[in-house]
Amino acid sequence: MHGYGPMPQQPTTSRPSSGTLTTVRVILVAVTVLSCGLLGWAAMLRLAVVTRRPRDWFLLVVVIALNVGLFAFIMATPDDPDQMSDAAALFMMLWILALLAGVITYYLYAEIRHYNALGSPPPYTVHASGHPAPPLPYQQHQPQQHPQHQPQQHPQPNPYTAPTPPPTPTPAPQRLDQVRAELDELSDYLRKESKGNREGEGR
Repeated sequence: MHGYGPMPQQPTTSRPSSGTLTTVRVILVAVTVLSCGLLGWAAMLRLAVVTRRPRDWFLLVVVIALNVGLFAFIMATPDDPDQMSDAAALFMMLWILALLAGVITYYLYAEIRHYNALGSPPPYTVHASGHPAPPLPYQQHQPQQHPQHQPQQHPQPNPYTAPTPPPTPTPAPQRLDQVRAELDELSDYLRKESKGNREGEGR
């Protein structure tokens, strides 16, 4: 009994390469045709071992029975073809053709369908530690961000930057006018003083 840890990896049937499958199929079909259907049980045995379905095992038994019956019928016919009746020759030919067509068609169809079903990728991968990883979701849902609920972030002052001195206020135009007026009055006063001193010296 397993605990709460990860489940052990289940053994899966690996799919052979396409070249290997094609070679095996060509060999089994050629053997069935060249033997006039007497070795058709080999293709059906391969199919039953691969698929492991009861129906394929049952069909293997049927093909073996037909092969045994065909072999017995051939052994019962006379060795001289001229002594064989036309009905017996026609019956044997139809038996061979039906056996060839049935075995080859069903074998190729069932095996191709079986390996096509195995061609889908597995729902999970295995880590290097030997534990299967959980299947990836089709879409990762991200929580929606609501800007109205987020606190406003104020920029933090940088302690390494030197503070810039505040700009010196420029004198107002009225102050300039007042200084200019005072200078004019002072110059007029000095002129009058200098003029009065000259007149006193002249007397």
